[in-house]
Amino acid sequence: MTDDRRFLPSARSRIFRLGVLLGLVTLGMTAVPTIAQTNRAVPSPGVVDGSYIVTLAAGNDPSRVAPAMAAEYGGRAPHVYQRALPGFSFQGSADGAARLARDPKVRTVVPDRRVTTTAQTVPTGIRRIDGPLSGTVSGNGGGAVDVDIAVIDTGIDLHHPDLNVVGGVNCSTGTGYDDANGHGTHVAGIAAAKDNGIGVVGVAPGARLWAVRVLDASGAGGWSSVICGIDWVTAHASEIEVANMSLAGPGTQGSCDDGALREAICKSVESGVTYVVAAGNSSVDVAGQVPASFPEVITVSALADYDGLPGGVGKVTCEAEGNDDTLASFSNYGAGVDLIAPGVCITSTWKGGGYKTASGTSMASPHVTGAAALYLSDHPGKSPAAVATALTAAGNLLWNAAGDRDKRKETLLNVDGLVGTTRSATTRGFGRA
Repeated sequence: MTDDRRFLPSARSRIFRLGVLLGLVTLGMTAVPTIAQTNRAVPSPGVVDGSYIVTLAAGNDPSRVAPAMAAEYGGRAPHVYQRALPGFSFQGSADGAARLARDPKVRTVVPDRRVTTTAQTVPTGIRRIDGPLSGTVSGNGGGAVDVDIAVIDTGIDLHHPDLNVVGGVNCSTGTGYDDANGHGTHVAGIAAAKDNGIGVVGVAPGARLWAVRVLDASGAGGWSSVICGIDWVTAHASEIEVANMSLAGPGTQGSCDDGALREAICKSVESGVTYVVAAGNSSVDVAGQVPASFPEVITVSALADYDGLPGGVGKVTCEAEGNDDTLASFSNYGAGVDLIAPGVCITSTWKGGGYKTASGTSMASPHVTGAAALYLSDHPGKSPAAVATALTAAGNLLWNAAGDRDKRKETLLNVDGLVGTTRSATTRGFGRA
C-alpha cells in the first residue's frame, strides 16, 4: 500500500499532504511495502529499470566478487551486502541481469522496486502508554536511555537539538545521512526525543539514534537501498539493539531464504537486533502485507487517541481518523499484529529543527521501538523474541475494539511495569489487563 496520513504544522491547524510510503515486489514473492507515514493510497511506482538485487551462492565473498561480476555482465554494483544478504545490487541491462542469473556463483536475481515516503510537552501518545510512569519518567527533565536505535528511513536531522544522533549511513543518493524529507526525523523523535525541557519527549528519552538513510530527499528509492540499510545494521549488531522500519504493503510472507527482504530481516534478527515495523495504512489484514506478516518482527497497528487517556472521551485534535480510543480508520489489523500503539495526531520532531503533527502506523511503530529500548536498557542482551514477549506482557486491553474489523483486541502498549514498576489502576488512570 502507499497510504500517507496527514501532516499538520504544529503552529497552525491547516492540513497539508505529503505523498509517502514504500513499495516492493520480489521475484517469486510479490510484496509491495510502503513507508507507513501519512495519507491516502497511491499506486506503487513499480520496478526500477535496470536495477536488481543479486544473492550469491554459498562460498562466494561479495566484497571480492561483486565488482568484477557486475562488470562482466555489463553493469556495476552500487551496493555490496555482507551480513543481511550475501550479495550485491546490480545496475545494468535486462539481458545482463538474465545472464548474471545463470552464473553458477549466483543463487537469485530479484528485480529492484521503487520506494517512496511518504517549551517541552509530553505528547498524547507518550501519556497514553504511561511514558511518565516508566522507569525513565519521560518528561521529568533528566536522564537518558543507554540503548542504540537504528531508524531505517529518510535519515534524521543531524542537528536537531531534541535528538541524540550519533552516526549512520547513506544507502541512498547524495551524501550524508541528514534528513531532507522529514519522515525519519519524526519517527526518531517519537522513539527517543531528549528529556531536555524543549520541544517534545520520546518513549526512550535521549537514546542514541543511528540514521540509516535508504530514501532520497523526495522520499524515493529502491529495495536495494533498504536491504543495504538492513545489511549495515546487521554489521553493527554489537552496538545497535533495536531497528524501526515504518514499512508496510501488500505481499506474501515468503521465507528466510527468499533472496530479498525477509531473508535480510531474518539474518539481522538472528544477529540480535529487534525489528519493529508498522502494520500499514490500507485498512486490510496484515496477513497479506510485508514485512508486517513476518514472524520475526514486532508488528504495530495504530490507535486513535486524542487526549492521552483511556475512556474514549477525547476530542479530535486533528483530522479525525476514528473515534477516541479505537483502531485508527486507516490502520491494518489481524492476527499478525503484535501490539497497538498511538498513531493519530502525534506531535514529534521534524527536519530543520522543527516539530510537526502526523498520523499513521509509521507513528505507532516508533512508540514500540522506544519501549523495546526501555526494556533492553534494563535487560541487556535479551533476544528479539524475549523483547516481544516482555512488551506484550506489560500491555493492557483498555481500549475500545468495537470498530476493529477482525474483532480481535490487540494488546495496547504500556511501559509502566515494563521495568518492574507497580502502580494501582487508580494511580495511573487505568490498569494492566
